[in-house]
Amino acid sequence: MILYRTKQGALVEHQDRYFPLDDDWDELVNRDDLSTYLQGACDASAPAGEVSLEAVIQTPLASQEIWAAGVTYFRSRTARMEESQAAGGSDFYDRVYHADRPELFLKATPHRAVGHRQTLHLRSDSQWIVPEPELTLAVTRRGTIVGYTIGNDLSCRDIEGENPLYLPQAKTFDACAAVGPGIYVTDQPLPGGTRIELTIERLGEPIFEGNTALDQLKKPPRQLVDYLYRDNSFPHGCLLMTGTGIVPPDGFSLQSGDTVHIRIDRIGTLTNSVA
Repeated sequence: MILYRTKQGALVEHQDRYFPLDDDWDELVNRDDLSTYLQGACDASAPAGEVSLEAVIQTPLASQEIWAAGVTYFRSRTARMEESQAAGGSDFYDRVYHADRPELFLKATPHRAVGHRQTLHLRSDSQWIVPEPELTLAVTRRGTIVGYTIGNDLSCRDIEGENPLYLPQAKTFDACAAVGPGIYVTDQPLPGGTRIELTIERLGEPIFEGNTALDQLKKPPRQLVDYLYRDNSFPHGCLLMTGTGIVPPDGFSLQSGDTVHIRIDRIGTLTNSVA
């Protein structure tokens, strides 16, 4: 099942049919039994007629913060070490990659996030900006992983590379994160072979393509959530980006007008323009 947020409430896609719900979004996504609850709701109600998802879906969060984990894939470790070498910070990323404690940071508050088909913002004082495609966990206030969505952790590599202490500026600004299109709801972990694919288009033509698989993620999702919830409360739950294993080459930077497509098995495709 895939759960979408709409202006009218929530919409569940199940067996190629759509079931509207009038539940409050914040309460709905904080149900630890979300998969069972949605199954029961679909069984007990009649499906809606023809639905145009592109016309109705919104960003799949209301009051939830977006957090992120860094340096969880070997490719990300290498890229971070290369970009920060001149600043003397490259050793930090190698240490984080091999440490038990993950790098965790607040990526975006709800008003700094956009959804499917919305526009991400290119920070004005950065000249080296890349998308970071990431499996994103939907986590309840009690720390239960109830589903998965797609995240784009837009990153300013030149700012972070100048000094690792500039990470908040490299990562957090208006329209710095995209999530969606919906939440794939399941009470089971995703298979290790789950593919994550990135395509970047410029003037309608692909200029970069890359892919990875979930089994390349060094730190399991459960471990990332356990560390995030240590001495930290999330009254409305949260979305947790799990890091990227796809990094464009060093000479590449997004330009205004580019389009980014991120596809993850079972979840769908998140598409955003940048400006």
